[in-house]
Amino acid sequence: MTDLETPVAPPRAGPAWRRAAPALLGYAAVRALGLVTLAVWSAARDKSPHQLLSARWDSLWYTRVAELGYGYEVRLPNGDVHSNLAFFPLLPWLERAFAAVTPLSHADAGLLVSALASLAAAWGIFAVADHVYGRRAGICAVLLWAVLPVGIVQSMAYSESLFTALAAWSLYAVLTGRWLTAGLLASLAGLTRPVGAAVVAAVWVAAIASFVRERSVPARTGAPSWRRALAMLIAPLGAAGYVLWVGRHTGKGPLGYLDVQAGWRNGFDGGYAFARFVADKFTSFPSALAGLALIIGVGLLVWLYVICVRQRQPLPLLVYAGVVTLLALCASSYFGSKPRLLLPAFPLLLPPALALARLRTSRSAWVLGGVAVVSAVYGAFWLNGSGPP
Repeated sequence: MTDLETPVAPPRAGPAWRRAAPALLGYAAVRALGLVTLAVWSAARDKSPHQLLSARWDSLWYTRVAELGYGYEVRLPNGDVHSNLAFFPLLPWLERAFAAVTPLSHADAGLLVSALASLAAAWGIFAVADHVYGRRAGICAVLLWAVLPVGIVQSMAYSESLFTALAAWSLYAVLTGRWLTAGLLASLAGLTRPVGAAVVAAVWVAAIASFVRERSVPARTGAPSWRRALAMLIAPLGAAGYVLWVGRHTGKGPLGYLDVQAGWRNGFDGGYAFARFVADKFTSFPSALAGLALIIGVGLLVWLYVICVRQRQPLPLLVYAGVVTLLALCASSYFGSKPRLLLPAFPLLLPPALALARLRTSRSAWVLGGVAVVSAVYGAFWLNGSGPP
């Protein structure tokens, strides 16, 4: 598979759900371990795991949007204005819909959406990895995504799981030539998080590459040109529609959403603020260790991306992972958020997944099981401490 190809997946034996079942069962087991560990840890500290998952940080903002709509804001003593317009609408829409048809509160509906979306995301990651590298690599990729240190966020009433599900299935649709599906899912991803731009970029680059390839090899047949063109048109509609609505709602025009983000001190500065944050860690010895860890972490991300390029991952995956990573590292937002902002960058996990897939099953199971335990303990410690902002 070359970096410019958008192939159609070869036929698979048996139903798709049955092929993905080991990955989904493994994913559910890892998430269950994380939740049980969180419950035990929280009980020891006299805290509510339910509140930690559904009623703190961003989950509160999503719930307020679901219950009251947009227009709520908090003015801080330093002059900053935190507006709920910063939060994209798809998750609160789903929370409102589930709360309307079930006895669940909006907060509990958020947990249900997250649980269902995390399984859909796991299945989407499996589908992409299976298509590119085979079933064993697909299973390992899903389990690696589950055991990430910040994997507990996948079980919170946050939008990361929902976004990753839409992104993964959009990318799979691109890889298998289902252009209209890819465009629609990209548009929904754009209604979920600002990083939906990464999915749009992947769809656009893949479509343009296919047009170029078609012109250079005229005799080659593929998806009709109008489908690819329509997918390119549909893909940005979700994000563009919300951003333009915010501009009109605030009376500040097309760039009004940037003003909303500025109120949260969010923006894109090319990584300058993050570099200063890391540099400041080296002003004293204890914090210097944290600074060194951050440098190693960024270096690891760059190294994984280089391996993805060398392994000639399909172009849509490279574009998507590159944009997600760039936006996460180069944003001037709260730096504690960066690990969870990188959760959707699952193509970076494909090289280690491929390496694990080449090991004997027993050995890879021991590796993943050990990491799952560490991840569960860290997730419980993290949420009971500073937690994800």
